Amino acid sequence: MEKFLTLTAVAVPLPVLNVDTDIIIPARALKTTTRDGLGAMAFHALRFDGEGGLRDDCVFNQARYQAAGILIAGANFGCGSSREHAPWALADMGIRCVIAPSFADIFASNCAKNGILCVTLPPVAADALARMADGARFTVDLVQQIVITPAGGTVAFHVEPARREALMAGQDEIGATLARVAEIEIFERRRAQAQPWHVSARLDVV
Repeated sequence: MEKFLTLTAVAVPLPVLNVDTDIIIPARALKTTTRDGLGAMAFHALRFDGEGGLRDDCVFNQARYQAAGILIAGANFGCGSSREHAPWALADMGIRCVIAPSFADIFASNCAKNGILCVTLPPVAADALARMADGARFTVDLVQQIVITPAGGTVAFHVEPARREALMAGQDEIGATLARVAEIEIFERRRAQAQPWHVSARLDVV
């Protein structure tokens, strides 16, 4: 997983409340077990009309937001089911940071595991940033925990320390565990010597 330190990118505004994971990625796209290509199905109901044509009124179809790497959303973003395909789809369409007043907990956790930073801001601050997002570029600095606006202003945010460290290191939970394999092996050897009955019990089960 790619490290997240700072990101400078165009921000696309979607100040809509309660955008659920089915809006982010429809259920019919969940048949795949790979991540590639899911970006084409992201926000499908918003981007396409009933005949499959692109909707001109959808921000995702506007040229100024085509290279967006930041999404500024409404409250309770990512609610609904726990499908991990939702952050996969966001990542595949180039989104590495989502800014919103609040997130569904499981969605935010899945985002972190896939290298996407969720920034929680008060509604007034999030709305102000959304109004600035007119094809402009923002900088999200996870090291300093600030968002830098196109005009150079700053908005502070806070990310839980363990999640922040994992994103900055580019490690998901498996990666963090593998990074401590040497310590785990030492612990297992010492435990086997001090409590050999645990080893025997495991062998009996096998």
